[in-house]
Amino acid sequence: MFRSLADKLAGVFDRLKGRGVLTESIVDDSMREIKIALLEADVALPVVKSFIASVKEKAVGQEVIKSVSPANMVVKIVNDALIELLGEENTELKRATTAPSIYLMVGLQGSGKTTSSGKLAARLKKDGQKVLLASLDVYRPAAQEQLTGLANQIGVDCLEIIKDQKPVEITKRALNEAKSGAYDVLILDTAGRLHIDEEMMAEVKAIEEIANPTEKLLVVDSLTGQDAVNVADAFHKALNITGIILTRVDGDARGGAALSMKQMTGQPIKFLGVGEKTDALEVFDAKRIAGRILGMGDVVGLVETAMEKVNQEEAMDMAQKMFSGKFNMEDMLAQLRQIQSLGDIKGIMMMIPGMAKFRDKIENANIDNKIFKHQEAIILSMTPAERKNPDIIKASRKIRIAKGAGVTVNDVNRLLKQYEQMALTSKKFKKLGPLGAMRMMKQMSSMAGASGNPFMNNGGGFSPF
Repeated sequence: MFRSLADKLAGVFDRLKGRGVLTESIVDDSMREIKIALLEADVALPVVKSFIASVKEKAVGQEVIKSVSPANMVVKIVNDALIELLGEENTELKRATTAPSIYLMVGLQGSGKTTSSGKLAARLKKDGQKVLLASLDVYRPAAQEQLTGLANQIGVDCLEIIKDQKPVEITKRALNEAKSGAYDVLILDTAGRLHIDEEMMAEVKAIEEIANPTEKLLVVDSLTGQDAVNVADAFHKALNITGIILTRVDGDARGGAALSMKQMTGQPIKFLGVGEKTDALEVFDAKRIAGRILGMGDVVGLVETAMEKVNQEEAMDMAQKMFSGKFNMEDMLAQLRQIQSLGDIKGIMMMIPGMAKFRDKIENANIDNKIFKHQEAIILSMTPAERKNPDIIKASRKIRIAKGAGVTVNDVNRLLKQYEQMALTSKKFKKLGPLGAMRMMKQMSSMAGASGNPFMNNGGGFSPF
């Protein structure tokens, strides 16, 4: 999401970099381009007008005209305006003063309500909450069974299915079960429809009156573009929603829904669905989203992903081995598994500041997460002795390893070359000592910063190692 918008804004800012002074006419031209970019990204027209007026008012000020770096100043102004547009307030879920906290999930059919209910349950369980899921969708075939399956997968309880019970009856039973079972949270997954209708709204209102939910969360598919804003507006007028979960953010949505939702409804986006897995639910953060749109990356998100998915003890052991100069194929195998645990490599790379400008090169570099699986298979096809001492791997052994891993000998050679480079770096670290190694890494970082791209090799191609 936001790719097209981010690319267009990057072009505007690049053209501003050549300007020594920022005049009102230059600002007008830039605002015109930004306006077009926002409209093409499906941002609602009233939101675009308000956004452009706010940015222009600040951009034509005396402070900007005298700035030594007009482009950077405009980037900052646009960044601040985006954060304000997306909503700066705390987006944490409200908790009821007396358990259980009740979260009512509403939205159209196909928006991802059931999946989002499961993801939210998984997140709350991880926070130490005792969660009960309940499906009120008696219309869509196997909808209740789908939620039960998700609950089993996550390891939380789901209300028993009783055939022919109506949504209001299920709601009452779920409330009694949540209270008697001392649950911290009850998540009610309501039925959706293909479009907004009076019958659906009447049913949801009846459920709301009985449940008295702590939060009324509207689940919206970001791929629906401008229609998502209309859906949010209709639900808010009928139910006074308290928050929004935007799904399929990892898809090809143009981003207009996210940029319009807060201003059109007055309610915050609380979560983003960023994948199919049960842990693929991100807390919404306006500053981080603005950073992604403007190509500044998402360092916080990158660190959080690493902290959550990388085994910290293994990472420390790896660092110690690198500094000691002892690095073999077993260590490389552990590193490959750590990399795979982070998820999609392209997505991770785009979270690194400054990498947005190399998006096309990254996209065209044929980076496939399967390459790490193939490399893992190569190492697993080696004997314990070969892993500990790769120098003994000669022609006949390479042929055997390649057959065992289902790859070519060239693939084996390529992996061994990568290992040699890593082992050489490990030996350099040992000679330098910890302080010297830190200085060396700092110099490498500076050089990468000067080139703007630490992931490109000297030939201009992508190198993941």
